[in-house]
Amino acid sequence: MAKKEHISETPATQMLRKHKVAFSEHPYEYEEHGGTTVSARELGVDEHAVVKTLVMQDEAAKPLIVLMHGDCKVSTKNLARGIGCKSVEPCKPEVAQRHSGYMVGGTSPFGTKKAMPVYVEESILALDKIYINGGRRGYLVGIAPQVLLDLIQAKAVHCALAD
Repeated sequence: MAKKEHISETPATQMLRKHKVAFSEHPYEYEEHGGTTVSARELGVDEHAVVKTLVMQDEAAKPLIVLMHGDCKVSTKNLARGIGCKSVEPCKPEVAQRHSGYMVGGTSPFGTKKAMPVYVEESILALDKIYINGGRRGYLVGIAPQVLLDLIQAKAVHCALAD
């Protein structure tokens, strides 16, 4: 019998387990700057179902999280308009890490160090299953998109640009 690879807990998996959320674990070989292209290829899933967690900030430097399809980019202009801000921009990696408590490349919207508003591209909610970071580089969890609304009160927005 093959030995199941042991995956240690992360703040994200602790939060999911605490709230009795059903999720599947998907470790893969992490590649620096490989992004969702690599994780989708490694897991054999459509990159559109792999959701990236982006830590951004508004004009007052207040942090927020945006969840986006792996094969799309965020229109910061549309996002700012959609959430009633003047502007939104990605945080610098060290700032993102300070807000989330996760290393860039391993950021999960679950179990973040600092409570931040979460925005999700609306079309993600229409998928059957999504693969999202589990709190470590090279580790995704498979969940129902509804979990984003129920557990972290994500708000739906329209800000996707085809990659």
